[in-house]
Amino acid sequence: MRLPFANPRLNSLVSVAFLMLLAAIWLVLYLAIAPLSTALVNFLPLAAGGPLYLALAFFLYDVPKVLLLLCAVVFVMGMVNTFFTAERTRALLVRRGEGGANVLAALLGIVTPFCSCSAVPLFIGFVQAGVPLGVTFSFLIAAPMVNEVALAMLLALFGWQTALLYLSLGLMVAILSGWVIGRLHMQRYLEPWVSQLPHVDAAQVASGMPLSDRLSAGGQAVKAIVGRVWPYVLLGIALGALIHGYVPTDFMAAFMGKQAWWAVPLAVLMGVPMYSNAAGILPVVQALLAKGAALGTVLAFMMAVIALSLPELVILRKVLRPPLIATFVAVVTVGILMVGFVFNLLL
Repeated sequence: MRLPFANPRLNSLVSVAFLMLLAAIWLVLYLAIAPLSTALVNFLPLAAGGPLYLALAFFLYDVPKVLLLLCAVVFVMGMVNTFFTAERTRALLVRRGEGGANVLAALLGIVTPFCSCSAVPLFIGFVQAGVPLGVTFSFLIAAPMVNEVALAMLLALFGWQTALLYLSLGLMVAILSGWVIGRLHMQRYLEPWVSQLPHVDAAQVASGMPLSDRLSAGGQAVKAIVGRVWPYVLLGIALGALIHGYVPTDFMAAFMGKQAWWAVPLAVLMGVPMYSNAAGILPVVQALLAKGAALGTVLAFMMAVIALSLPELVILRKVLRPPLIATFVAVVTVGILMVGFVFNLLL
């Protein structure tokens, strides 16, 4: 959003006013979702409380709600991400030793705009800058699994306790998984062409961007990310609606409940072949929980979908040899299983 005013202070005031207007419009739309969706489903010639009624009520309510939440989170994080370029991230990590760098890498993974489609260029950039292999994996695990979209939507849908516990355990998985991989000294399992790349110094990039440009970055992030993921969001909500309307509560409680010890491992196995993101899978999580599934089981399923997805593993095969990919999958799987069992034990 380029403003025509020559005075930087006036540009800043206009940008703040524009941001407040956007926030007010978003809030009005968000508050209108519940009454409008209820009125619409009641207008349709359906038996109240029937399976189709419940499925449509879920779909009509969740589509605008999830998309509005997604747009807001992506817009805000698009602005925040102007402070965290790939070059700055590498520079922050390369100057620290393992252990502390694993913690910092996992924390940076939360606020940086990278997903599985960015895995190869990010991995190459980190290796060239001299970031240790285990630290790189801490970042690559945290970035999709404990990202800002997942946390914001968990907060909105399930409350701060669930979001905080997910954040804590997800960071633990990313930190410990990266640390273990680093201790195994598996650099020899990089593809030879990656190991032979010339070293590139990672320098911090100064950031004196005006607010108007940060607003523009937020808008571009919404256009790029929401424009790419909305089909997955609709698919996830549609699947959640079918579960909400047609799957019996007793069946889901028996299949994914706390009593079934094998439910968490099975949920992880089911999640790996799938491809989605937090925005697309959370409506499914919401519907499964409403039908009696255990929280730890469905969160283990969600973490497997977004941290161990088959497409990401195929992408990483370009730079990693099979023994390193197998180690990565094994370590992260153990961490996710622990998260699932801990959630089921505590909640």
